[in-house]
Amino acid sequence: MTIEVTELDNGLRVVTDTMPDAESVVAGAWVGVGTRHEPWKANGVAHLVEHMMFKGTKTRSSYALSSAIENKGGEINAHTSREATAYYARVLPEDSETAVDIIADMLRNSLFLPKELDRERLVVIQEIGRDLDSPEDYTFDLMHKLALPDQKIGRSILGTADVIAKLPRVALLDYVRRYYVGANMVLVAAGKITHEAFLRMVQKRFKSLPKGKKPLSEKARIAFGAQLSPKEIEQVHLILGFAGPGYHAKRPYYAAQILSLILGGSASSRLFQKVREKRGLVYTISSAHAGFSDAGIFQIYAGTDPQRLQELIPVVCNEVNDMKKNVTAGELARAKAQVRADLLMGKESVMRRAEVVGNQILAYGKPIPPEEILQRLLSITQEDVKEAAQKLFSPKLILTALGPLEKLEDYKHISARLRA
Repeated sequence: MTIEVTELDNGLRVVTDTMPDAESVVAGAWVGVGTRHEPWKANGVAHLVEHMMFKGTKTRSSYALSSAIENKGGEINAHTSREATAYYARVLPEDSETAVDIIADMLRNSLFLPKELDRERLVVIQEIGRDLDSPEDYTFDLMHKLALPDQKIGRSILGTADVIAKLPRVALLDYVRRYYVGANMVLVAAGKITHEAFLRMVQKRFKSLPKGKKPLSEKARIAFGAQLSPKEIEQVHLILGFAGPGYHAKRPYYAAQILSLILGGSASSRLFQKVREKRGLVYTISSAHAGFSDAGIFQIYAGTDPQRLQELIPVVCNEVNDMKKNVTAGELARAKAQVRADLLMGKESVMRRAEVVGNQILAYGKPIPPEEILQRLLSITQEDVKEAAQKLFSPKLILTALGPLEKLEDYKHISARLRA
């Protein structure tokens, strides 16, 4: 195993996944804070902070930050999720120290200047508007709000326009001071770099980072019901959601992943073949299991013509019910081949390896070798998959739909179909 971990006195974990034959390095910071940890009155602050980290430091302008990487042919980016925020740069090996220096400058010295903040509010508000104009994205936001009501984790990652427009600068500064600390941060490098070299770069720039504490979060509570949003658009966007296991659940979590592949995870999956290929009821249909630390949501998504809803729902429910009783050896073998190929092919990507190890350290406190993950997935049996389906696919449904909904069955009828 090529992964090495060193924990500094301030709790900061420094991790490398050395790939001697790689031609690049991804260096970045994974911070264990996201939408789930925002103050109640500051929905969107995690994402807005991410934006503001690129808007100037004590010694560099916004342009200087990006050009320091891009002038060397590299790229820099970031993303915010419900439980984590990541900042990373991909560069040639000889430019690794530049990447670390820029990431450190952003996270430790950003100024959050009022003029830059006011300008960036407008950018984020436009991003929120774009999300509202994307029916698929908006339907998933509605689903999270329905499934996790009155909980921070269920709110939009982007926040709302009214909150972003008024969020005071001090709220962003307080958020960074509280959560961007050693105990809640992982510095990661993957690619052609040694642990000793990366550790030296990080210590130079982060050894004075306060230790702080990891954030606490309320336990996720999955709720059920329907969120129907009639809208005059061309298609209906539909999600059938079910409460599932979090990623600490181990075997049930891995069984849900295999189940999602068999049911709707590829072009050879049941739903794709029987709903799209044989009946032409949809352009898009898929299933996935999204896990959080203490809960999960199994999602079946479809985009369809409103006139096909009456035919679509029974077919999907029949396939869901059949998964509780019938899983063939061939289906299981194909799903295992897919996860094996995905894991092994992913080992070729420096970005994938940095992302995986960063999230693993935040989630589990240690790296998990790909071979161990693969063994867990390959150990799942047909009975495990059927048992997962029986536990997941109950009449307690998280139903979300957006579009012309006149022909959509009501919640009780769809729920009754799942009792079979």
